[in-house]
Amino acid sequence: MTGIEQWLLDIINSLYVFMQWPGVALLMAIESACIPFPSELIMPLAGWMLIKEPALSVWYVFLAGAAGAIGNTVGSVIAYYVGKWAGRPFLNKYGRYILISQHDLDMTDRWFSRSGSWTVFVSRLLPVVRTYISLPAGIAKMNIPKFLIYTFTGSFIWSAGLAYGGYLLGEHWEELRSAMRPFDPVIIAIIVILVGFYIYRHIKHLRAEKQKTNQD
Repeated sequence: MTGIEQWLLDIINSLYVFMQWPGVALLMAIESACIPFPSELIMPLAGWMLIKEPALSVWYVFLAGAAGAIGNTVGSVIAYYVGKWAGRPFLNKYGRYILISQHDLDMTDRWFSRSGSWTVFVSRLLPVVRTYISLPAGIAKMNIPKFLIYTFTGSFIWSAGLAYGGYLLGEHWEELRSAMRPFDPVIIAIIVILVGFYIYRHIKHLRAEKQKTNQD
């Protein structure tokens, strides 16, 4: 475990001692408000520290899932409205300076209007991506009831699954985080490739428009 993760773990541990289940919801809210506080530490530790260690029934995993999902939903709503009220006006005005055109925003709107539900749901089951998906959903002004339903559902599955893993592994719950850690750089690499492709496509489109203008 890295020094940063150990520092985060100390915070989580202290909060669980002080707040118990509300601490789970609070930490997961922070994680979904675009602050990278890893749920891969929050939820497995809850499965061990708040369920297995006090010898509670495995059914408390569902309580863990609910606490995590409630926290995620609260944090996601915050990020959603930041995207809607601040992010969208900013991109409408300054987006062209960071290679985001009105055409790109329109495409994002259509995507979230057509496939936003599944995009949000699947993103909630992926490391890294799940932390930030609410921001573009807000920028695209995705239907808020659907956003809430799919955010809660995906977050419940993710949270309950991690808590169950922590419950099964007990004091060795950190092995779960160790097993998941290799996937983080893979997902980050995929995101970087997609961003790179987007920039390449955007520059190519601008050059084509410039050549067309010169020919006219």
